Amino acid sequence: MCHNFCTGFILCFLISFSQYVTNKQLLCQTISLIELPGFYFDPEKNRYFRLLPGHNNCNPLTREMLETKEQEKKRAKLLVEDEHPNKKAPRTGLNTALLLQRRHLGMLPSSSYCRLVHEVKVSEMKRHKLEVQSSDSNSPNTDNFRLIVADSACEQVFTVNDVSHGGCKYGIMNFRGCRKGSLSVEMCDNLYFTNRKMTSVCWASVTHSDSHVLLCLVGISQTPGCVSLLPASLFSNSNPDQPGMLCSFKISTAWSCAWCLNPQADKTFSTGLSRHVIVTDAVTGRRQTYSTGSDVLTQQFALRAPVLFNGCRSGEIFSIDLRQRGRGRDHSWKTCRFYQDSAVTSVRLLQDENYLLAADMLGKIKLWDVRVKRSVKQYEGHHNEYAYLPLHLSEQEGLLLAVGQDCYTRLWSLRDGHLIRTIPSPHPAGKDSIPNVVFSSQLGGRRGLPGLLMAVQRDLYYYPYNNDYQDWTGPKGQG
Repeated sequence: MCHNFCTGFILCFLISFSQYVTNKQLLCQTISLIELPGFYFDPEKNRYFRLLPGHNNCNPLTREMLETKEQEKKRAKLLVEDEHPNKKAPRTGLNTALLLQRRHLGMLPSSSYCRLVHEVKVSEMKRHKLEVQSSDSNSPNTDNFRLIVADSACEQVFTVNDVSHGGCKYGIMNFRGCRKGSLSVEMCDNLYFTNRKMTSVCWASVTHSDSHVLLCLVGISQTPGCVSLLPASLFSNSNPDQPGMLCSFKISTAWSCAWCLNPQADKTFSTGLSRHVIVTDAVTGRRQTYSTGSDVLTQQFALRAPVLFNGCRSGEIFSIDLRQRGRGRDHSWKTCRFYQDSAVTSVRLLQDENYLLAADMLGKIKLWDVRVKRSVKQYEGHHNEYAYLPLHLSEQEGLLLAVGQDCYTRLWSLRDGHLIRTIPSPHPAGKDSIPNVVFSSQLGGRRGLPGLLMAVQRDLYYYPYNNDYQDWTGPKGQG
């Protein structure tokens, strides 16, 4: 009996001691994670390091440097996970086989089936580097991409690249999908250089669909800013067509531009300026000026009516009906007005033109019902603090895309706001390394391939739907 008592006492003591040790370890861990002003705790070395101001030390340990280091570690980890063949499904239990089974059983409507299949395909896309073909094979691209804008058919992409000595160069890349499942990219012969900064670009339909490009250039020294309308054929020596309209309109620095496709305002474009909107007839040069009270950072015309939607630095979103004549300072000509919480960087109308997507510099993306002027949905996860970042809408596939200031490309379900995928940049994040993207179900035209095109720094990448994608091998591989 005494022996059993001693054994029980020893067991109780050991259990109590182990609980004490465990609690002490947890306490030490808790203490070690306490944030001390002016110090940084390194979990790998299990100690604190003093944060230095950075101005008098050749290798300072600053909070910004530590945050950058952690972000880069996260990006590298996500990049490895993103290349994994068995990536996480966009929704729990969602895969192509299950969707097909539910479709055959009549449990899934056709529209929902198509939308969810696109989500699965998007989640499975893998990165491929594209080689840009050029007539001058000895002159590879050595300048960072600043902007890429695709035409409506996604056959041509207008590109703007920074140049080392200042200014930028611009041209057009042609895309073509081939029967063997590859995508070819060819740079047009003629590149143009300017020592000015380019603030906005859009395609313009003057003689036919996407026949021209509209450019907004900043003024320098004694030279005022301008808006230039250039024919796309100007960039190719092999095009037998003579350049059509080639004109330039002197204008103060414009933040944004848009081309109207409604026949009631044929060959009309708009420019968003500091506290003004100017609507110009490209043929006659006639202008209408609207005083807005805030810088107009983004614009888009409706298609069904000559109505222009504008997003401002103040957070205001308003529309202008070009059929109305009043342009008074009371702003009664603003046919629709509502507000985001910060400067609006992008507005995109949906096809029915009753809903509008807007993004701002707080990283908020909202879907607005313009009829009742109310936000009806929000898309979480976007990151922006001060950059001019556009939205990309692929309504046929039910997808919304945006590149954040953190250099991650995010794709949401347009229908319910679900974040489908987050794609890390192939390059380290930085102010000059924010990717530019184009998404299309027919990249390269009618026979094109579905997928995502990404330009970052001096490289071009393609994320195809097809897992059996074959890299372009030149003219012999066309098939």
